Amino acid sequence: MSARNPATALAEVLVDELVRGGLHHALVAPGSRSTPLALALHAHPQIRLHVELDERSAAFCALGIGRATGRPAAVLSTSGTAAVNFHPAVVEADAARVPLLVLTADRSPELRETGANQTIDQTRLYGGAARWSGELGVAERRDGAARYWRSVAARALAVTVGAPVGPVHLNVAFREPLVPSGSDWPEPLAGRSSGRAWTERAAEPRSASLTDLRWLSERLRAVRRGVVVLGDGVRDAAPLRRLAETFGWPLLAEPQSGGRCGEHAISTYDLLLRDPGFAAAHRPDLVVLAGRVGLSKALLGWLDNAGEQVLLDPAGAWFDPGRTLSRVVVGDPGLVADNLVADAVEGEHRSAGEGRQRDWLASWQRAESTVRAALDAALDETSEPSEPRTARDLAAWMPEGGALVVASSMPVRDLNTFMAPRKGLCVYGNRGASGIDGFVSTALGVAIGHDGPVCALAGDLSMVYDVNGLLLDTPVDLVIVVVNNDGGGIFSFLPQAGVDGFERLFGTPHGVELDSLAKAYGAGHRLVSTAAALGQSLGAARADGGVQLVEVRTDRAANVALHRELGERVRAASVRAH
Repeated sequence: MSARNPATALAEVLVDELVRGGLHHALVAPGSRSTPLALALHAHPQIRLHVELDERSAAFCALGIGRATGRPAAVLSTSGTAAVNFHPAVVEADAARVPLLVLTADRSPELRETGANQTIDQTRLYGGAARWSGELGVAERRDGAARYWRSVAARALAVTVGAPVGPVHLNVAFREPLVPSGSDWPEPLAGRSSGRAWTERAAEPRSASLTDLRWLSERLRAVRRGVVVLGDGVRDAAPLRRLAETFGWPLLAEPQSGGRCGEHAISTYDLLLRDPGFAAAHRPDLVVLAGRVGLSKALLGWLDNAGEQVLLDPAGAWFDPGRTLSRVVVGDPGLVADNLVADAVEGEHRSAGEGRQRDWLASWQRAESTVRAALDAALDETSEPSEPRTARDLAAWMPEGGALVVASSMPVRDLNTFMAPRKGLCVYGNRGASGIDGFVSTALGVAIGHDGPVCALAGDLSMVYDVNGLLLDTPVDLVIVVVNNDGGGIFSFLPQAGVDGFERLFGTPHGVELDSLAKAYGAGHRLVSTAAALGQSLGAARADGGVQLVEVRTDRAANVALHRELGERVRAASVRAH
């Protein structure tokens, strides 16, 4: 790094320091002002570089990598509206606590507010959605510059994985020339010896205070009827599952929490809690929550009338849509659960075998068994593909060690309602802001970052909305199951259904032929003709490699009718169970 101009010196030092801090992946959306950083990322041997034409898709792909790896990927844009297109992914990363490093190239200060092309105000562009926003001043040939650049880079990476994890924005202004040229630099540009980061900061998880742990341990021992509820964003569900098992409690886990497995997992809770009789008879004394819970209206309504509720959160977040929390315990939920289990075992208060706890759990388990059997029988009655059966069968088909990326709106709700308990599956979804934008790109990012097979479950709108994500230049293996009901199926379940103008304003039929769409973007395509043929189609698509679309055509009106029929059958089974 000796013969450099200021722009290229800054870019090479910044990228080198980011790599020292653990950066492995970078997404680049092509542009001019970002040239120095793009070239530096391209040249570094330890960076896996991915090029995406659409800035929004690039940012969501980086977010998908962050979800799968737990480490930030960088996404780079040129100046102007290109940088604005990162905003939806930044909002999702903020709300969902996903590490993400946003690099926006900018014009130098003397060009701002002059009418110069592609010049907007990019300082703090993402507002409160960014954990930290830094602006690197225009590079100058002077002593101390490299120390400044490396310090800022180290801080940016540290903040992305701090508590709470989230997005960081670095705005980097460049003056021309933007390509390599120049003379010897006035100071050494190398970083610290042995490849160390300029400034290191440990991001180890921390447990709760002794006061909180003692209080919570006493409460767990005292209650007769407890429940563990897990939502989106749980880093490690295994300790929380052990907590439920130790105290003999049911475990109500959303699929993307990673906790829906084991004998204590009640997978049909959404359906069970729609039954007023069951919900009233199964009100808990204490609820221990972790993650953001929000997929099931029935669960949220049940929690409104539940007993004491305690949220475990590493940053002390206020996840409380129903305004029912009794206490927020600040600490890593996994460590808190481990401490509580150890305390219970050491004090010989392992209550899973006690009669009162056994009866409480057994009541949930009987209902789970009865309703699951009724549900599966009803779904298997017809050979016609359906949205609930597709979600159930896809989750069951996924290979051990695989990852399933599920779109917002109906797909994630169907997965939550119909997925049976199982181990060995990671489930991801953009549930921070719960949008459908960027879904395809997020799934591609997960496929890049996950070590194992990856499938996605999409609605047709989430597929069409982000189809430009398929322009990614990196070859990936990804099977996308697209439930195609030609529009926004979720609105058929909402009060808008039946109002004048519903089909145009909410149903939004698009008429896109997915086989033609797949061909245009270089993806494979298969149409599932019967429900039982899904597994065979998935296996063939996975064997073909690359991006493959597996289309399941359904009807919106028939889907509403099926959900209502399933609800009636479950209510009848639930009454028999309790």
